[in-house]
Amino acid sequence: MTQSLLEHHSEEELWAAYKQRKDPLIREAFIKQYAPLVKYVAGKVVANMPSSVEFDDLVGFGVFGLIDAIDKYDPDKNVKFKTYAVTRIRGAIYDELRSIDWVPRSVRQKTREIEEAIVQTEAKLGRPATDQEIAESLGLSDEEFSKTMLKISSTSVLSLNDVWYTADETEHMTIGDSIESPGSMSPDSITEREEIRRVIVEAIQELPDKEKKVLVLYYYEELTLKEIGKVLEVTESRISQLHTKAILRLRARLTHYRKGIV
Repeated sequence: MTQSLLEHHSEEELWAAYKQRKDPLIREAFIKQYAPLVKYVAGKVVANMPSSVEFDDLVGFGVFGLIDAIDKYDPDKNVKFKTYAVTRIRGAIYDELRSIDWVPRSVRQKTREIEEAIVQTEAKLGRPATDQEIAESLGLSDEEFSKTMLKISSTSVLSLNDVWYTADETEHMTIGDSIESPGSMSPDSITEREEIRRVIVEAIQELPDKEKKVLVLYYYEELTLKEIGKVLEVTESRISQLHTKAILRLRARLTHYRKGIV
């Protein structure tokens, strides 16, 4: 039945129909059609995860993201569904990994300490802090800081999806949310989200060059950390560290924003 829907109707017609009546048969047809997209995203994510993370588990998590994308996609927006769905699928996978909470408590604590050090150091300097300046604020040598970052980057689940939080801490938005129609939001919420986008864009522009390249290649070119390492001619572990530092810097910048420092 679902296959016949795809054969006898254009995708545009099906999206228009689904938007009107949320027909479960149409949704099932879309799920089957885009199931390979879930495996694609899961494959990209698992390539950067510890060996204990199973590909099939990530696929299962990603299906929830696909269903969420189908339900919330607005075909009137000038955005391809695949582009929109990838963010939703990846976000669902990371959300589930975080909910499992397999990261050691000591690593989570150290991550918070480094993020706070970035906040305080950059507030004092009025510019992005170097690794050496962050290490000094933590009372660590350059080598100790490097080892700490290596440990965090090899065990933590940090994603650009973590960055998009509103000021009241009760609501977050992913990159995909910026594509959605904000019709149900209050004017104040819309203004705040636009301001958060502005802060993040500025923060990305101010990242050290290699960290900026890693984010672009990972989130927009969708390369794995291993593939990025080949492009930038450094090790995969080094790329993992750069990715983690970039995310911590962006989260710190939003903390500045919430506290009114920026």
